[in-house]
Amino acid sequence: MESWDVVVVGAGPAALRAAIASADAGSSPLMIDAQGTGAASGGAPTAGLAVSIEETDSSAHLEDTIAAGGESVNKEAATRICSQAVSTLAELERWGLVLRRTDAGLPHASDAPGHTRPRMTGCGDSTLREVTRILEEQAIKRAIPRRTDIVPISLVMDNKQVRGIVALDLMSGKIVSIQAKAIILATEGHQGMWSDPSEGSGPGSALAAQAGVGLSGMAYTPQHALSMSGTGLKLPFDLLGSGGRLRREDGEDVGPEAVLEGEQCVLDLRFLDSEAAVWFAQTSRRVKDRAGLDISTEVIPLSSSVAETTGGAPVDEHGRVTFENGSMWFTGLYAAGRSAHTGMHGSGLLAGNILLEDLVGGNSAGQHAGGWASQADFASSSSIEAATEGAESQLNDLSSGTGDPVSRVSNSLTSIMSAVNGSRDEASLAKAAKSLSDLCNSGMVLSDNSRVMNTELATALRLQGMLTLAETIVSAED
Repeated sequence: MESWDVVVVGAGPAALRAAIASADAGSSPLMIDAQGTGAASGGAPTAGLAVSIEETDSSAHLEDTIAAGGESVNKEAATRICSQAVSTLAELERWGLVLRRTDAGLPHASDAPGHTRPRMTGCGDSTLREVTRILEEQAIKRAIPRRTDIVPISLVMDNKQVRGIVALDLMSGKIVSIQAKAIILATEGHQGMWSDPSEGSGPGSALAAQAGVGLSGMAYTPQHALSMSGTGLKLPFDLLGSGGRLRREDGEDVGPEAVLEGEQCVLDLRFLDSEAAVWFAQTSRRVKDRAGLDISTEVIPLSSSVAETTGGAPVDEHGRVTFENGSMWFTGLYAAGRSAHTGMHGSGLLAGNILLEDLVGGNSAGQHAGGWASQADFASSSSIEAATEGAESQLNDLSSGTGDPVSRVSNSLTSIMSAVNGSRDEASLAKAAKSLSDLCNSGMVLSDNSRVMNTELATALRLQGMLTLAETIVSAED
């Protein structure tokens, strides 16, 4: 069994920023994730970074955030995160991020739905990719070790205190046990529940829920209006501030709410600003590859879809996972990004705030975890040994038990959650709860019992976590 001060679970901006901050705070962090280096930057971005570039302060940004999220917004969290946007962007620039700029040399800020002022910054449709690359470079400079093809199975907790984590090493097929003083959950969201597990299975939130953490914000599932119909491709809101226009089929200009309400709408990029074209070349290629459309001459049919999720483990300003309405802490357990629920977004979502929250939350969790773990001692490893035995039994049940094939469980879960699709209608939720209970009781079995590089086994483990999250969603209170 190996031991580390801090284990960061995840691969995206929140996880990378947490690992960097943890190392800078004096600890020895280890990053683990089921994918390879750079994999987190491969998804299509939904927005850049919301930053108050040419504003005296972040008060208007805060007001727009509250307007988008409603009364359920945690105003303290929103204030704290919005106020750190400018310093967060400046730090990324110091580390080498090449931003789209104005003729005056300032970072380019464009309009975006929900924003009362131009505030969307970044690198066009490459913002997520470039931010991830910059953070990976910083992690490498700090010699932060990283293990890929590691699928987390369970957190090890003892009396509401972290002891470590148990995971499956896909390369060797063996279960690995890691003792840790602190663990930071900073994985992808659970948006794949409405499409495919590969789109996001929410492993961080699932690990927390399975360890007894009461998740928050799970009743809210924000929809992304710029999804290309029939393909699942998500397009960035930044396009609307660079000449792109949303229209009904009759040509009338509309806002994103028309798409969210189910109207037949298109995205017209035929008159995209000439200087902006180079910043959205990736979008042009993706649309061409997926649908065969030329954005310079054709419009893009739209539908709404779930692009990212905002519910997760409840955290305080330091990223500590809390219980008893925030008054107590699961000692040593932290969450950031899509694994955390800060309350910043409320029941809605302001474009550009997701990446901002990932970076600010990752930094906060990493700073506190790094400082705390550098002073803490390792506890007994007996609970980790017991959890390892439990993981062995879990894998054996998947290999030798009875139940539905993995693919059928995945399709059934998607069907159940798509029928709900954000609705809080009591009858729909009750029906979904019954269907989920039946699906869980039917079990799941593998067609391939090998453990080495068995992607079906990895999917099955993710699905078990997603079923836990699905049950949490349908039972969540608004």
